[in-house]
Amino acid sequence: MKYLVLSLALLFCMPETTAQNKLSNTQIKALVDTYKSDIRGPYYRIKWFCEDGTIRDPKDPCPDAIGGGIQHASFKQSALDLRKSNHLFFGEILASNEERAFLDAENNYDRLKQYQLNKYLASVDDGWVLQKGQYYRGALQSEDEEAWGKDFFLWLLKDDTFIENNFYLLRQALKDIPHNGDSNIAQLMRSQSKSLSEDYEPFMDLRIKIHGQPEEADLPAVKEFYKKNASKLSKAQKEDFEALIETMETNYAPIDFNDLQNQVNSLRAKNETTKQIGQFIKDYQSTENMSQMASHVGDILSAIRDGVTSYPSSRDRLLLLDMSNQLEHYLLTKMQEWKPETLQNLLTKIGTLACVSKGTGLIETWEYDAIEAQLNKVSDDKDITVEDLNTVLNTARSIVEWSTGMVKANYQEVVDHYSEFEPMAYGYIDDRVRSSIALNFGETVSQLGAYVAKATNLNNAVMDIEGQGAIRGLNPGYAKGELVVVDGNPDNIEVSTNKIYIFQRPPHDLKPVAGIMTVSEGNLVSHVQLLARNLGIPNAALSYENLKDLKKQDGKTVFYAVSNKGNVILKTEDDMTKTENKLFEKQEKSKAIIEVPVDQIRLDQTSVMNMRDVDASDSGKLCGPKAANLGELKKLFPEQVVEGLIIPFGIFRAHMDQQMPGEGKSYWAYLNETFKTADAMKKQGSSEASVEAYQLKNLDKLHKAIVNMDLKPEFLSDIKSSFRSIFGKSMGNIPVFLRSDTNMEDLKEFTGAGLNLTLFNILDENEILNGVKRVWASAYTERSFKWRQKYLSNPENVFPSILIIPSVDVDYSGVMITKGINSGNDQDLTVAFSRGAGGAVDGQSAETRLITSKDDMLLAPARQVDYIRLPASGGTKRYVTTFNSPILNDDNIKEIRKIAKKVRSTMADKSDDSGQAYDVEFGFKDDKLWLFQIRPFVENKQAKSSEYLNSIAPKIDSNKNIKLTSAL
Repeated sequence: MKYLVLSLALLFCMPETTAQNKLSNTQIKALVDTYKSDIRGPYYRIKWFCEDGTIRDPKDPCPDAIGGGIQHASFKQSALDLRKSNHLFFGEILASNEERAFLDAENNYDRLKQYQLNKYLASVDDGWVLQKGQYYRGALQSEDEEAWGKDFFLWLLKDDTFIENNFYLLRQALKDIPHNGDSNIAQLMRSQSKSLSEDYEPFMDLRIKIHGQPEEADLPAVKEFYKKNASKLSKAQKEDFEALIETMETNYAPIDFNDLQNQVNSLRAKNETTKQIGQFIKDYQSTENMSQMASHVGDILSAIRDGVTSYPSSRDRLLLLDMSNQLEHYLLTKMQEWKPETLQNLLTKIGTLACVSKGTGLIETWEYDAIEAQLNKVSDDKDITVEDLNTVLNTARSIVEWSTGMVKANYQEVVDHYSEFEPMAYGYIDDRVRSSIALNFGETVSQLGAYVAKATNLNNAVMDIEGQGAIRGLNPGYAKGELVVVDGNPDNIEVSTNKIYIFQRPPHDLKPVAGIMTVSEGNLVSHVQLLARNLGIPNAALSYENLKDLKKQDGKTVFYAVSNKGNVILKTEDDMTKTENKLFEKQEKSKAIIEVPVDQIRLDQTSVMNMRDVDASDSGKLCGPKAANLGELKKLFPEQVVEGLIIPFGIFRAHMDQQMPGEGKSYWAYLNETFKTADAMKKQGSSEASVEAYQLKNLDKLHKAIVNMDLKPEFLSDIKSSFRSIFGKSMGNIPVFLRSDTNMEDLKEFTGAGLNLTLFNILDENEILNGVKRVWASAYTERSFKWRQKYLSNPENVFPSILIIPSVDVDYSGVMITKGINSGNDQDLTVAFSRGAGGAVDGQSAETRLITSKDDMLLAPARQVDYIRLPASGGTKRYVTTFNSPILNDDNIKEIRKIAKKVRSTMADKSDDSGQAYDVEFGFKDDKLWLFQIRPFVENKQAKSSEYLNSIAPKIDSNKNIKLTSAL
C-alpha cells in the first residue's frame, strides 16, 4: 500500500468540473430508472481482474503465477461514461478501486460520500439502482469488499492530519464501508420500519416512534404488533416484519464486554487511553445506573478522539475507532432510558451529551473547550440563577445546531447534487442526524427549554407543536400572511413580500418577506439578517423537527410575532385577538416611509475622484457612504485601508442623459416616466400587484439597456489615467473590486446592506469597464427595487456611485457590529468571520463571537465548507476547509478590540448620535487587519418599542434562584 499523503489537508483547491458531454438531470433520472429495471443494474458482465492488470472471462481465472486476482462485475459503458461526464458513481464495487481514487480528496471526498449516500438509497428503495441487480450473482464478493475496506482504512489511518481534520467523516465512513463484519444496523432498522409503514399503514405510529425516539422498548412493541396483526398480513409483509425484528434484536443486543475486553487486549500500545477503556469495562459490566454509564462512555469517546493519533499503528487506530462506534451505538440504544427527574440530573445529562458530541465528531474539540465553562454553571450550591440557567440552555441549543451543521457541512453538497435527479436523497441528512446523539440531545434541550420557559414565563406559543423549547426569537417584529414551509433548497423559491417563510436556511439573496424562521440561522450580521433587523421583520430560529411539524400548517394565513425577549407566537388567523387584528389597521395608517435626500447631491462632479479626496461629509453629495466613509477611514487608518478611486453620482447621471435605444428619450426620462406612470396607476385604483408588475417590467428593460450602454469617451480616458495615478498600475494589471455605492444606503432609518452589486477581483480591462455598467444597472434589479420600494417614497432618486479598490487576498474576512446584538450591550462587539474573501455577509454559517472588554465568547463556529480566494490573475478560486481549528486567533481578537475602540472614538466626532453603532467589514491577511467598509448599524426602533411586542415579553428576574433539586 502506498502511504497516504494529503499535504494541505486543511485546505485544498477544488478543480473546475468539466461540462463536456454532461448529462442533464432528466437524462440521469432516466438512466437510474433503466438500471432499476435491469437484472444487472449498472453492471455489464462478471470478469476476473488479475493482479497484473489483465482482465479475463469468468471461466478463465487469473493464474497464481501472475499473483491471482478477484472476480466481480464490470460496468456498463453508460455507467463508466457517467463517471467521466458527471462525476457520479452508481453501484460502486469497492474491490475494483484504487484507494486514493475512491477517497477523492481533490473533490472534497465526493466519491466516498457518494458511496455512503448510495448505501442509504439502497436501504430505503429496495436496492435503488440495484433493485434487480442486487440479485446478480457474483457481481461482488462480500469477503473481497470487506478485505478491501480493511486495507483502505489501514492505509487512510496512517495520516494524522486526515484524522484530525475529518474526524466526523472518518467515523461515518467506518459505519458504512465493510471492514470488520460490520454494518450500519441502525440505518437498516429505520429503513425497514419505513418500508413496512408505507406498505402497511397501521404500523405508522410505531414507525414514527422508532424514527423519533428509538429505545429498547420498541422491540417488544413491534413483536406485539406483529403478533396481533399477523392474520391480516401477506406472506411478504410477514417476512418483512420478521426481518425487522431480527434487525432490532441485533440493534438492541447488550454490549459484549468480553468482546470489548478482547479488543482492548489486542491493542499493541498500552497507554493512558487503553487503561481508561479497560477500567471502564471493569467498572460498568453490571451497572444499571444509566447516568453514570453514559457519563463514562462520553469520557471514553472523548479520550479515544483525543488519543487515537498517539497510537503508532493504523491497526490499533482502526480497532480504537471501531470501539468508539460500538460504544456510541450502545449509548444511542440506551439514552432514552435516562429520564431525568430533577433539574440537577437534566443539567448533568446535557453536560454528558455535549461530551459525547465532541467524542463522536459532531463538534470540534476546540469548540467544546470554548463552551465547557458555560455548560458547567452548576456549582456546589443547591441553587442556580435564571441567568446561569439561560446560559446553559442557549449553549446547549447551540451545540445541537452545531452538530446538525456538521452533518450538513459534510454531506449537503452531495445530497443537493443527487436530489436534483433522485428526491429520496434529501432524507439522508435527516437519517444521519437521527443516527447520532444529536437526536436525543435535541429532545433533552427542548425539555430544559420547556422548564426554563415555565420558570420564567417565557413561553413560546407556536401552534400546537411539540419541542417548542428549541425555538428562539432573533429579531423582534410581527406579521400576518400566508405561511410557506420550505423543506429543501430555498434558492429557487420565488418569495412574496406578504408571506411568512420557514426555511432550512435563508436564501443568500432573499427578497423582502413578511417574516422568516430558519433552522440554519446563518449568522447574526449577514446582509439578510441586517435587512430583516432594519425593517422590523420578525425572525426566529427553530429545529428541523419543528419545521417538519409545521409542514401541516403550510398555506394557512397566520399571525407571527417575536418579542424583544425572544419568545415567539405563531397562530392561525382565526385565533388572533382583537389587539392583534388592530395592529394591521394601524400599520396601514402609520407605515414609516423615508425620503432619499437629494437636496445636497452634486451632479456637477463628472470626473473620477481619488478616494483620499473625500470624507464622511461627502456621503450622499458626491458619492455613497461606502466611498465617503472609506475615505474617512483612509485618513484615520492609512496603513489599514487600501487606495481607492470613485466614480461619483455625476458621471452616472451624465450617462443617463444619453438617448436610450428604441425609446426616443433619455435613460433618465424613461426612469422617471416609469415612476410617474406607476403613481398615476395607483391614483386610478390599480392593484399593488399590477403596479409593481408594470414597474418591474420597465426596470428590467432599463437594467438591460444600461448594461449595454456606451460609455463616454471622456470617461474612458479619465478612468484609465486615474487607475495609473492612484494604483500605480494601468487598468488590466491589477485586480480590483467594484462596489455599488448608492445614496439610499446607510440612511439613519435604512441600511440597504447588500442590495446592489459588488464585483470581485476583476483584472481584465473590458471586464472592469463592463462591470461599471453592470454595477450601475444593479440598482434596478427586482431584489434591489423591492427592498427599497418597501421603505422609500422617492425610489426614482436613487443614484449609484462606484467605489473601486484593489483586491486584498485575505485569509479570512467578516463583519463587526460595534454593539452586542444579542446582549444589547453597547460596549460589546458582535463579530462574524468566514475564511477567504467576502466572509459572513452572504449568510454563510460563520464563526460568530461576542467580544467584550475582557471576554471572548463563541456564539457559533463556522460550518461553511467552501470559500473563495482572490488570485492575482483575477476572478475567484474556490477552496474547501475543515473546522478543527478556529478562524480568529488571540492576536486577531486584540486587533479587533483596538480597531473598534478607535472607530467608536473617531466616528463619534463625525456623528450627531454619540451612541451610534457601526457595521464594519474587514479582513486579515497574514494577521494584518485590513478595513474595507464602515456604515452606521441600523435597527428598527419601531419594532423594538412596539407596545404589543413589549406586552408579550415577560418580565424576567435574571437573579432569581431556582433549586437544582426541583422536579421537572
